[in-house]
Amino acid sequence: MIANGLVKQFSGKGLVPDDVANLPSFALAVAAGAATTVMIATRVGLPISTTHALVGGLVGAGFASGTGAVDISQLGKAFFLPLLLSPVISALFGLIAYKVLPKYRAETDCVCVVESAPAANGAALTKTMAMPEVVIGSEKDCPVHGEVIARTTVSGALDKVHIMSAATICFARSVNDTPKLAALLLAANLGSPNLSLIAIAGAMALGGIILSRRVAETMSQKITALTPQQGVPANIITAILVLAASKFGLPVSTTHVAVGAISGVGAGAGTLSFATVRTILLSWVGTLPLAAAIAYVIGSVAG
Repeated sequence: MIANGLVKQFSGKGLVPDDVANLPSFALAVAAGAATTVMIATRVGLPISTTHALVGGLVGAGFASGTGAVDISQLGKAFFLPLLLSPVISALFGLIAYKVLPKYRAETDCVCVVESAPAANGAALTKTMAMPEVVIGSEKDCPVHGEVIARTTVSGALDKVHIMSAATICFARSVNDTPKLAALLLAANLGSPNLSLIAIAGAMALGGIILSRRVAETMSQKITALTPQQGVPANIITAILVLAASKFGLPVSTTHVAVGAISGVGAGAGTLSFATVRTILLSWVGTLPLAAAIAYVIGSVAG
C-alpha cells in the first residue's frame, strides 16, 4: 500500500530487459548475490545495506545475461543517487536535532505532580483552590512544593519513548525492504503477492531473532554509545526519511539512513567513533561489487 513503487524498481524491469527480469534464473542470481553478501557482513557485525546488496545483485545478474543488458544511466539515476545522498542527509538532521533538542540532566530526573500547600490567611490556614503543579527536579524538590500526587522519572519515560521510536524503525524497515524482496519473486512468477509478503516477513523476523546481535551491538554501542536522548531523535529521523522515500519509490537503505542519523547525533554529542564509521563506509564500498560478482557467477551457471 505504501511502497508499491519499490516493487517495480527492484523487479529489475527498466534496469534490464523485461524478458531477462522475468527469468527465474535472474531472480535466483540476484537473491543469491544479495543474501550471501548480507550474511557475510552480518556474521562479522557490519551493518551493510540489503538494498545496496540487491542493487549489486541486479547488476551482476544483468551482466550475466548478456553484454549491454544493464541500463547504466538508469542505474545511476534511480539507484546510486538516493543511496549516496540519504546517509548524508540523515547525518545532518541527526546533528541538528541533537544540538537543538533539550538535554536530559541526571540531577533533574524526578517529575512530580504536587498539590499546592495551604495558604496562610490571617491567624488560620485555609485551603485554596489551585491546579496541581508539575515539578521537575531532584527527588527532594517535590515535597517542598506541596503534597505529591504522582511521581515518575525522566529517565524511565525516555526509555519507553526510546523503545517506541525503535518500533517505528521496524515498521519503516518492513515498508522499505519487503517490497524490494517480494519484487524478485513476483517478476519471476515464483509466488502470489500475499504469499510472497508473508514468507519474506517471516524470514526477516527469524533472521533478526537469531543472527542480528553483532550488527545491533555495532549500531548501538560502537558507532556511539547510544543513550535515549541520542537514540530517540536518530530513530525518528530514520523512520521519517525511510517512510517518505518508500512512498515516493526512492530506493534508500534503512541501514544507510540509520547509520547516518546515529553518526549525526554521535557527532553532536562528541562521542562518535570515527574508526567504526570508517570501517562501515569501507564495507559499504565493498557491498555492491561483492554482491554483483556472486550474482554474476550464479547467473552465468544458472542461465
